[in-house]
Amino acid sequence: MDYQIVATLGPSSDAESTWQAMLAAGVTALRVNTSHLSLPQLHAWVDRLSAFLATRDPRPPLILDLQGSKWRLGQFPACELTGGQRVTLVCAASADRPCVLPVPHPDFFRAASVSSGEIVLNDAKLRLAVESLDADALYARVINGGAIIPRKGITYTASTYRQESLSETDRAILGQTQHLEGIRYALSYVKDATEMANYRAQVGRAAYLIAKLERQAAVDEAMQIAASADELWLCRGDLGAELGAKAMAATVYHFSERVGAVPVPVFLAGQVFEHMAEHPTPTRSEVCAVYAALMKGYHGFVLSDETAIGRDPVESCRAAGMFRR
Repeated sequence: MDYQIVATLGPSSDAESTWQAMLAAGVTALRVNTSHLSLPQLHAWVDRLSAFLATRDPRPPLILDLQGSKWRLGQFPACELTGGQRVTLVCAASADRPCVLPVPHPDFFRAASVSSGEIVLNDAKLRLAVESLDADALYARVINGGAIIPRKGITYTASTYRQESLSETDRAILGQTQHLEGIRYALSYVKDATEMANYRAQVGRAAYLIAKLERQAAVDEAMQIAASADELWLCRGDLGAELGAKAMAATVYHFSERVGAVPVPVFLAGQVFEHMAEHPTPTRSEVCAVYAALMKGYHGFVLSDETAIGRDPVESCRAAGMFRR
């Protein structure tokens, strides 16, 4: 069967020889998550990748993942959070005090009073319980701990309140890269069809826009969102952080039952071969899930940690292409 593979680049895949091997293994597009880079760092990536991809025929797309309305942590020293520990979250771009996490999004703090009271970080690998809030900070207790590093995602479970707009950095990236050949944009945390239509109006019809479905309302309005998008990604990582594992599984199941009717290509993202981030082969469950998704009508997959920070990004790409004829 024929399908597409998007590989996310990162520290494990920053060499031209690795890109060459990934494409030879069957990758059809390369992705850079701009949320983890400064503008100068992003320009360096884009310059190198554009020169490399220009030598390929046909030329694979370069996908730039924009932050959109997704909340992310700011800059702080990487640390380990432990169960029962008290942490403070402040509205700031950075922090250097122990047990203080910066969140540079004022709407995150405005959302606290109407939230579930549970904060999840890094695709819900870590969980906090809100204990109190004042004018300058939010105070929480660690429920599920673990290592945490800057720029990881943060949200409230079952949250519907957030500012719906492109950030200043997103707009700068668009303005500085839209003239380049083969660039596509993946928009994070699209809320609904209205928001996606607004993005299309801002960016224009010429740009190739991918809507990332990471919220219940976006999944519910996938058909309408497709009217303003060239492609959809069903992103199980952030969708699980938003809904919880059980509700996420039900949502993905019901969406997958109708994925073949969506009028634009739909890709499955989020822990596709997560096991391979640290191991040489995927699990049997991952292989079965990939095969089932292809049978349902997904056009391909987005590899994330497997290729960005994994132990063998090229082997992850080969595994993702195992069902190609």
